[in-house]
Formats: sequence, C-alpha cells, structure tokens
Amino acid sequence: MSDNSYTRPSWDEYFMEITRTVAQRATCDRGKSGCIITRNKQILVTGYVGSPPGLPHCDEVGHQLKKIIHGDGNISQHCVRTIHAEQNAICQAAKTGVSIEGATLYCKMTPCRTCAMLIISCGITRVVCEKKYHSGEESEQMFADAGIELIFQNDKIERYENQ
Repeated sequence: MSDNSYTRPSWDEYFMEITRTVAQRATCDRGKSGCIITRNKQILVTGYVGSPPGLPHCDEVGHQLKKIIHGDGNISQHCVRTIHAEQNAICQAAKTGVSIEGATLYCKMTPCRTCAMLIISCGITRVVCEKKYHSGEESEQMFADAGIELIFQNDKIERYENQ
C-alpha cells in the first residue's frame, strides 16, 4: 500500500529548492543568493553571490560597503565586493558557451536594475523569484516593458540590515 500524502513539487518549486542549495555557496552573508538558469526542464548554469575569481571574499576580509544616494534622496548601503548570483550565472553561461536565450531564471528575489538589464539582453524570457526585493519596482517595470514573464512564489519582501 502506498502513501498518497506526498505531493510532487512543481517544476518551479523543484528548481527554486535547487536555487536555495546553490545559495549555500555564497560568500557574502548580506545577499546569500543563488541563481539557476533552465530551459526545457534542464539546468543550464548556476551562480551565487561571490567575488570574482582571485579576489577576496566577504567571508574572508569583510564587506566593502558603499553608500548610494537615490534620486528621491534616500541613502542606502550596498556591498560591492561581490557579483550578484544572476550575474555569476550569466557569466558562467558565457564562459562555457551555453546559450541562455529563451531560458527561465530562478533567483531569491527581484533582480536589481543591472541584473534585470542583463537578463533582458541575454534573451531570458521568464524570471521566477522566491520573493520580492524592497526596491524592485524599476526592475519589475523593465521586465513588463520587455515582455518577460515575472513570477513571485510568495508575497514576502526581502530587506537588508544597515540599508
């Protein structure tokens, strides 16, 4: 007799769980993000928050925080020592010659503006986020304007300490 209480995860749930596993390799505890890019239910590449090869990581030498003054006068701090998970995944695809056109990208939260522009330029057609980023409205609008499907698995909003 089999146990019928188990529900098999959807593809989005499955790939998001793998994204969380990839994030465990992150070397900046502020972001702790992972990313995977898939097509046809196959993983093409992965990426996580970390410094470029050969450069020191936050978990080795600490954060490199920079203050950013936004157009509305709001000031926030960002760690600039590391590359975002989405950027690392896109770089991995470039380094290994893997086309990501028409792919789906899975990530922890709404990609930042720079990552959104890269995602659009690479021809990725679908982005699945675990949650929203507190400053993600501009990226959300860019995806809408570019015709990229954007899905949030839940309504939680990611906020960083010491913004």
